[in-house]
Amino acid sequence: MPETLLVTGAAGQLGRLAVEHLATLHGGPVVAASRDPAKLADLAARGIATRRIDFEDASSLAEGFRGVDRALIISTDAIERPGQRAAQHLAAVEAAAKAGVGRLVYTSMPKPEPGSPIVFAADHHATEQAIRRSGLAHTILRVSWYQENLLGSLGGILASGSWATAAGDGLVPYVAREDAARAAAAALASDKAANETLDVTGPRAWSTAELASLIAQVFGRPIQLLQMDDATLAAQLDGFGLPGFLVRMLVSMDRNTREGRLPPVTDVVARLTGTQPRPLEAFLQAQKAGFPVAA
Repeated sequence: MPETLLVTGAAGQLGRLAVEHLATLHGGPVVAASRDPAKLADLAARGIATRRIDFEDASSLAEGFRGVDRALIISTDAIERPGQRAAQHLAAVEAAAKAGVGRLVYTSMPKPEPGSPIVFAADHHATEQAIRRSGLAHTILRVSWYQENLLGSLGGILASGSWATAAGDGLVPYVAREDAARAAAAALASDKAANETLDVTGPRAWSTAELASLIAQVFGRPIQLLQMDDATLAAQLDGFGLPGFLVRMLVSMDRNTREGRLPPVTDVVARLTGTQPRPLEAFLQAQKAGFPVAA
């Protein structure tokens, strides 16, 4: 009998892409799960099974993982309240183990071990440890920061011609969300038995200075890099009216980069999918039409 493969968080950006790719890779049943299955109506119309899985609803977890052979657990977005996301993930891992799921794939973050300055690193570390303790076969994908994350600040950088950062000379191997989804789908579709922890990266690592130069080149606008310490950056972000948890998260990410805590470039995307990951240059070129300031 073909194995049943399930993806949680299928209404989210990464989960939706993973389901789309999985449907082309796997000849057996594919299940898309979300706490709100109504958001998956288009997938259901195409013949993809849908289920309700809410990581804070034990009955939905028990029922949702029933009959599943392999599952991709997409990390949730519950980061405002410390500990909430870790509790959600641990409940999902426990439910998957009780349901007899044969293998888990989990989307983690780069180097979430104790000592990481990233404010949400503890969530991922706890989840990784729970997966390993569960005894389930697993693939843990430590996904680098998305190229798409740059969209949150790109407009302001282009409009002001400046970029405030505390990242120093640290390097980030930005990966396309599409490539992360393809890698996750391929890992789930694989019948590989070994347990693995893999760093999912783009094809090159960039310092903030190199990235500012690339943005200037692509958009035809000079960018002044404003290197500052964590406290100064936090004060500036707070002055923009950002929520406190978001300020802390952004500053911690810059510190993490400055301290060299991101992985070197790997070939994981190509190895899992057979296709090279998208370069950051191609991503930025594709954004030009969306930013009138570049004209």
